[in-house]
Amino acid sequence: MLLKDKVCVIAGAGSLRSIGYATAELFAEHGAKVVLADVMLDDALVASLRASIERHLGRPAEVQGWRCDVTQAEDCDILVARTLDLHGTIDCLVNAAGIVKSTPLLEIGADELDRMLDVNLKGAFHLCQSVLRVFVERRGGTIVNVASLAAQRGGGLVGGPHYAASKGGMLSLTRSIAREFGALGIRANAICPAMIDSPMLDGLPADRLQGIVDAIPLKRIGARREAAGACLFLASDLSGFVTGATLDVNGGAHIH
Repeated sequence: MLLKDKVCVIAGAGSLRSIGYATAELFAEHGAKVVLADVMLDDALVASLRASIERHLGRPAEVQGWRCDVTQAEDCDILVARTLDLHGTIDCLVNAAGIVKSTPLLEIGADELDRMLDVNLKGAFHLCQSVLRVFVERRGGTIVNVASLAAQRGGGLVGGPHYAASKGGMLSLTRSIAREFGALGIRANAICPAMIDSPMLDGLPADRLQGIVDAIPLKRIGARREAAGACLFLASDLSGFVTGATLDVNGGAHIH
């Protein structure tokens, strides 16, 4: 087991179809103590997600979770405090919370821009800041930020320019954390998924989706578990000498 007894906080895990949930499931499979965070969570949904993970594993799993609005720094601090009360430490943070809209640049209003940056960039910043206070004290920890291919190519598949900009900021944040905190044994990396079978593809016309798939070297969309596998690698000791890196999970859609 790659994460046996590691305490892993996973944000954006409130939907069974999300990369966050797939990551929680895979991390639990590898022995992690999982803490779910999502703005949609309540006790009933946490119990349902835990039951789903346990059905997949065929055994009990240590899964807890709380509602957290990542746009609010106080919520992120409360999440960390609750996790420390429960487990005594945190070993890993996976930032998979995010929203997407495909509005053209000249049609993006101030409120829509603020919302996109608040969730995707400020939310990641708040969570990283809250968890880093723990990591600095214990002199160790790993962060995996879930960005997007849009950050690398400037949109063009799903998500408008504000989405691409928010995810580009996440990449810069990841590299900054890696540089500033590496001497303390803290690692920060990002993945850039694209065309993963998740709610991010909802609403994409079938003909447009097929056209995108036809241009992908692997000729298919990706599975959520495949994105989760990239997170597992970066969270585990297998990537012990990897920090400040961006791992592409796109089927070859962007080779650079």
